[in-house]
Amino acid sequence: MRAQDQAVRDARPAGLGLPGILLGVGLGGFVDGILLHQILQWHHMLTSTDTDNIGVRYYNPHTVTGLRMNTVWDGLFHVVCWLSVLTGLAVLYSRVTHRRREVWSSRVLWGWILAGWGLFNLVEGIIDHQILGIHHVHGGPRQIWWDIGFLVLGAVLVAAGHLLRRTGGFADDPAERTI
Repeated sequence: MRAQDQAVRDARPAGLGLPGILLGVGLGGFVDGILLHQILQWHHMLTSTDTDNIGVRYYNPHTVTGLRMNTVWDGLFHVVCWLSVLTGLAVLYSRVTHRRREVWSSRVLWGWILAGWGLFNLVEGIIDHQILGIHHVHGGPRQIWWDIGFLVLGAVLVAAGHLLRRTGGFADDPAERTI
């Protein structure tokens, strides 16, 4: 291999899939927690445990004691989001040693981040909303439609991330075609 070819290869970022997914999961979780839990106050982590599928004790969010427990669980959820973002940044930093500014502005990384956010919605929507039933996007008589909308948004984010990634810079690098 010629030295020039090696230099070009070394300048390409190593797989952005894993760090992008981790960043997207964490950032998507923050959007969910900040918007739905805190600003809109539509739900907290345990607001539907009176009708859940696993028998978790119910903490009524309309009482001080219940809101305190739900706030603790929301905080634990935010810790997981924070750790996902920190891990994503650490992996990204370890893999990208050249052209960092170009990587941050690349469609490849942002495509993976969007896909990670979509994966967060899909996993959270299927596990917490449907399988466990510990909370729903917006409880009440129409909660299934809010839950379906959350899942559809997740699928749209995954598809948009995939399209954005495919139109990005480093797409000819085989490391960018896999997670």
